[in-house]
Amino acid sequence: MDYIPNTDRDRQEMLDAIGVASIEELFADIPEEVRLAHLMHPDGPTGRARSTGTGPDGGNVDLPATIGGSMSLPAPMSEYELVRHMEELARKNGTLDEYVCFRGAGAYDHFIPSAVSHITGRSEFYTAYTPYQAEVSQGTLTSIFEYQSLICELTGMDISNASLYDGASAVAEAAVLAHKFTKRDEVLVSEAVHPEHRLTLRTYARNLGMVVREIPVLAGLSTGMTEAGRTDIDALRDAITDRTACVIMQNPNFFGVIERMREASALVRERGALFVASVDPISLGLLAPPGEYGADIAVGEGQALGNPLWFGGPYLGFFTCRADLVRYMPGRLVGETRDAAGRRGFVLTLQAREQHVRRERATSNICSNEALCALAAAVYLSLLGKTGIREVARLCLQKSHYLAGALSERLKGVEGFRLPFGAPFFKEFVAEFPGGDPAHGWDAINRRLLAGKIIGPLPLARFYGSENSEGAGGGNSGRGNGAGRAGKNGMIRGFRPGNAALFCVTEKRTRAEMDRLVDAIANIILSGD
Repeated sequence: MDYIPNTDRDRQEMLDAIGVASIEELFADIPEEVRLAHLMHPDGPTGRARSTGTGPDGGNVDLPATIGGSMSLPAPMSEYELVRHMEELARKNGTLDEYVCFRGAGAYDHFIPSAVSHITGRSEFYTAYTPYQAEVSQGTLTSIFEYQSLICELTGMDISNASLYDGASAVAEAAVLAHKFTKRDEVLVSEAVHPEHRLTLRTYARNLGMVVREIPVLAGLSTGMTEAGRTDIDALRDAITDRTACVIMQNPNFFGVIERMREASALVRERGALFVASVDPISLGLLAPPGEYGADIAVGEGQALGNPLWFGGPYLGFFTCRADLVRYMPGRLVGETRDAAGRRGFVLTLQAREQHVRRERATSNICSNEALCALAAAVYLSLLGKTGIREVARLCLQKSHYLAGALSERLKGVEGFRLPFGAPFFKEFVAEFPGGDPAHGWDAINRRLLAGKIIGPLPLARFYGSENSEGAGGGNSGRGNGAGRAGKNGMIRGFRPGNAALFCVTEKRTRAEMDRLVDAIANIILSGD
């Protein structure tokens, strides 16, 4: 904070003005047991009693007892000293301007045009206030309406809300919608859906009387099993019952593999359940949109649309559905209307669905979320347009396949190296490497890559490593755990997750950067050091 030059005399004048004798009297309503000790010190509030503290230069300075004696805080700093101190702390952090990133798994290093931050940083938009009063909120409401329109165009769906917290909450809210709409209590989710999204789904389901069952993933050698890495459609067919509210699949899935969404959607809807597609919005520049293959609900993580990587957030989850589900939709909706003079305007609409009604009757209880992130997504989509999104998707596809091919060529003949999933992939892919030696495990490899300013791939043992895997839970449904299908708790048979890692390549990566990564990994594995 800026320096506030209050003297003892200034403070006493303020106390006299409000008719209070002392600081202690001002805070008399605070229970004594929760007060800081210095508030009871006879000289504490005036600062006359002093103790010793450590200054920003490491030297000792005299402190008022109100600070040093009770809370052991460092000495106060001037504004200039504080700025210098914070800059020194900030220099200890790394940024993606210094590192080359080959990690994704839901948070992606895409290029963001400078106009995005310029527009979202304008004072008219840079606020967290909810636009309840339409008369003075037309700018914010218009931007949200445009966001909704763009997301509907991108996904091919009928209705979009104003966004949710993130992709995980969007997946969970989709299951809640299906549960309420169908009056069924079972949710089937592919094991190839992001593990953290599945955890969030289970958290929501636990207290809503919903049962979550997981559908296994096909596995096998990349050279002989072109369906490897995809959800087992046969197991899905066997798992659907008259209790199934919805089936959730991700495309591309957590492994980057492109799923057979059209076939799955037809199967699910034939059985009277809802089909939920969790999609990467960038992939829709090339892949069929959910509306085209009959998805009832389409959701996803919207971070890739103009929002930077920033310690895990804030991000946004997009949520779209077919028109007849709108009354069950979570979150806010902005609609177009006309005022008394016939002028076009925008308002929050269909609000009886959300927290404006009794809590138990609301479709969801999401309140304010970061609408600024939705604005960034709208600006990003507007700037790139259809051609730009298609080009970004094309570059992601081509560059990820280049890296996969380069790794395969460089490590050809190395025992234990393979691409375990042979199905087509987009932007991300899994590679298995020789295991057994802790010095060459993925934690060790990534530490060495990081020392070379490279953020390496995501080790999959964290999510799919064992029966204690944190990313999966519950038994599988369907035809059981036959050869080539997933076993319990995220353990996919025929797949060695302890030796596997998930690579991500966006349009930002250059051939030189990818070759540098291949050389670094090859040197680590082949050197034996």
